[in-house]
Amino acid sequence: MSALLAEIEQQTRTLSPDDRAHLAEILLESLCDPSLPEIEQKWAQEIENRVAAYDRGELQTHSAEEVFAKAKRMAR
Repeated sequence: MSALLAEIEQQTRTLSPDDRAHLAEILLESLCDPSLPEIEQKWAQEIENRVAAYDRGELQTHSAEEVFAKAKRMAR
Protein backbone atom coordinates (compact mmCIF):
# COMPACT_ATOMS: atom_id res chain seq x y z
CA MET A 1 0.00 0.00 0.00
CA SER A 2 1.37 3.41 -0.91
CA ALA A 3 1.99 6.00 1.78
CA LEU A 4 -0.59 8.28 0.19
CA LEU A 5 -3.23 5.56 0.24
CA ALA A 6 -2.45 4.76 3.87
CA GLU A 7 -2.79 8.44 4.77
CA ILE A 8 -6.10 8.76 2.91
CA GLU A 9 -7.42 5.63 4.62
CA GLN A 10 -6.46 7.00 8.03
CA GLN A 11 -8.11 10.34 7.29
CA THR A 12 -11.32 8.76 6.03
CA ARG A 13 -11.72 6.87 9.30
CA THR A 14 -12.17 10.23 11.04
CA LEU A 15 -15.12 11.17 8.82
CA SER A 16 -18.72 10.81 9.90
CA PRO A 17 -20.59 7.73 8.65
CA ASP A 18 -22.56 9.93 6.23
CA ASP A 19 -19.40 11.47 4.83
CA ARG A 20 -17.74 8.06 4.46
CA ALA A 21 -20.83 6.76 2.65
CA HIS A 22 -20.73 9.76 0.31
CA LEU A 23 -17.03 9.20 -0.36
CA ALA A 24 -17.66 5.51 -1.05
CA GLU A 25 -20.37 6.46 -3.54
CA ILE A 26 -18.02 8.84 -5.33
CA LEU A 27 -15.27 6.22 -5.47
CA LEU A 28 -17.62 3.55 -6.80
CA GLU A 29 -18.98 5.91 -9.45
CA SER A 30 -15.41 6.66 -10.53
CA LEU A 31 -14.98 2.96 -11.38
CA CYS A 32 -18.02 2.88 -13.65
CA ASP A 33 -17.97 2.92 -17.41
CA PRO A 34 -17.48 6.51 -18.59
CA SER A 35 -20.55 6.15 -20.81
CA LEU A 36 -22.79 5.82 -17.73
CA PRO A 37 -23.64 9.57 -17.59
CA GLU A 38 -24.67 9.39 -21.25
CA ILE A 39 -26.90 6.39 -20.54
CA GLU A 40 -28.43 8.13 -17.53
CA GLN A 41 -29.13 11.22 -19.65
CA LYS A 42 -30.85 9.09 -22.29
CA TRP A 43 -33.00 7.37 -19.63
CA ALA A 44 -33.92 10.77 -18.19
CA GLN A 45 -35.03 11.88 -21.67
CA GLU A 46 -37.02 8.66 -22.15
CA ILE A 47 -38.77 9.22 -18.83
CA GLU A 48 -39.64 12.78 -19.84
CA ASN A 49 -41.00 11.54 -23.17
CA ARG A 50 -43.14 8.88 -21.53
CA VAL A 51 -44.53 11.27 -18.91
CA ALA A 52 -45.37 13.80 -21.62
CA ALA A 53 -47.13 11.09 -23.67
CA TYR A 54 -49.08 10.04 -20.57
CA ASP A 55 -50.06 13.66 -19.88
CA ARG A 56 -51.29 13.98 -23.47
CA GLY A 57 -53.37 10.82 -23.03
CA GLU A 58 -51.41 8.92 -25.66
CA LEU A 59 -50.55 5.89 -23.53
CA GLN A 60 -52.78 2.97 -22.70
CA THR A 61 -52.93 2.57 -18.93
CA HIS A 62 -53.99 -0.27 -16.66
CA SER A 63 -55.27 -0.14 -13.10
CA ALA A 64 -53.25 -1.71 -10.32
CA GLU A 65 -56.02 -4.26 -9.85
CA GLU A 66 -55.67 -5.37 -13.47
CA VAL A 67 -51.90 -5.63 -13.21
CA PHE A 68 -51.97 -7.63 -9.97
CA ALA A 69 -54.71 -9.93 -11.25
CA LYS A 70 -52.69 -10.65 -14.39
CA ALA A 71 -49.55 -11.27 -12.30
CA LYS A 72 -51.46 -13.74 -10.13
CA ARG A 73 -52.74 -15.58 -13.21
CA MET A 74 -49.25 -15.78 -14.67
CA ALA A 75 -47.76 -17.03 -11.40
CA ARG A 76 -50.03 -20.09 -11.33
